[in-house]
Amino acid sequence: MSALSDYLEAALLDFLLNDGALSSPDVYLALYTSDPTDADVGTEVSGGGYARVQVHPSGGDSPAFAAAASDPPGFKVANADDITFPTATEAWGTVTHFALRDAASGGNPLFHGAFDDSKTVGVDDVFKLTAGNLVLRLE
Repeated sequence: MSALSDYLEAALLDFLLNDGALSSPDVYLALYTSDPTDADVGTEVSGGGYARVQVHPSGGDSPAFAAAASDPPGFKVANADDITFPTATEAWGTVTHFALRDAASGGNPLFHGAFDDSKTVGVDDVFKLTAGNLVLRLE
């Protein structure tokens, strides 16, 4: 299951109940070797050719994710296209978690979760999520 970050929980509450500003950001997928948690304390992959992959440009013409669908007791979305990271030029370690973030580096976490299966990324490996395999659920 995916979870909202502390940052996004506060932004949504302010948007809904305190006239806070909230707009659709650029969204990037980040890979982690430990749980990023709601508080954004995990270990993101770094070095070796790693870079976050943009999965949604703000105001983009084509959605990166399929429309939300009922998935009792909540809803889910999944990536509509393959998401491919750059080729690793050195080992990245064992990727266990992900986060969607609002910047190519730094920025704020939005959602996070664990992959069903971990993947050890070595030199010359390509980390790829095929369409439909990054599923975000809210209950």
